[in-house]
Amino acid sequence: MKKDQKAKGFKNSLAYNVLLIAALTMGLYFFFFAVLGQITGHGEEVKVPNITGKSLKDGKSQLEKIGFDIQVDSSYDPRQNPLTIIGQQPEVGEIVKPGRTIFLTVNKAEPPKTPMPNLNGLSLRSAIMILNSSKLKLGDTTYRPDIAQGAVLDQLFNGEIIRAGQMIPQGSIISLVLGDGLGNTVFDVPDIVGLTFVEAVAMLSANNLQYTAIASEDISDTSSAYVYRQMPSALNELGEANRLREGDEVGFYFKQNPSETDFESGPSGAPVNDTTPKPKMPAAKPVSMGKKQ
Repeated sequence: MKKDQKAKGFKNSLAYNVLLIAALTMGLYFFFFAVLGQITGHGEEVKVPNITGKSLKDGKSQLEKIGFDIQVDSSYDPRQNPLTIIGQQPEVGEIVKPGRTIFLTVNKAEPPKTPMPNLNGLSLRSAIMILNSSKLKLGDTTYRPDIAQGAVLDQLFNGEIIRAGQMIPQGSIISLVLGDGLGNTVFDVPDIVGLTFVEAVAMLSANNLQYTAIASEDISDTSSAYVYRQMPSALNELGEANRLREGDEVGFYFKQNPSETDFESGPSGAPVNDTTPKPKMPAAKPVSMGKKQ
């Protein structure tokens, strides 16, 4: 009887309750760490695969088979195909647990638009840097004689001059025309009086000369419009050949049906080169000076 009373008294004592709580705490502690490995997948680690450069479809399929969650964002790189994975986080080779979220950056299907920068007057190197920063591609580079050697003279998109500020898709190809400097070769001024507009332009271009063409009337067909005055003329007042360099400019007047009078005297009344063969043309009515072509 006394033993039962003593046992009952011990169970109701503070010491007994402390020991009971300590035992339960230890039991829970060992139970928690026993199942923690299963809860967290301890020991189940995988290496992040390299899926950069793959299509979004293939990359997602590969990651989902491993057990990763996926979150997709988009950006644009003109060097990559649409819907190509161009970035991933965590990076390739990192050790993570299955179920980890992999963040993917995918190239946009439609390129965003960007304003065309102003490249005129810049060096080729500077122009390339600005094109790259605008996510534009450099196309062909051609040269023409100009005193601004190495500088951008024109910027072209699809073969046409494009103005600064015009909105175009990122990744567009921009071609540049650069100054080639003025040539050091001195040669006689070509005689273009009496040639058609087309023939005159071809001759000047073949000699790497710039030109300014002024029509004295409305022109319906340049192939039958004739040059009747040029500046400088082929010969000077002493009958000697005038000389110029590559890249220099020759101006000329032309009209559809110049008369003999037109060939004998230019628009300002100044004499023209009398040694040039002059085609027989029907007389034309006097007209006002046209705009520069």
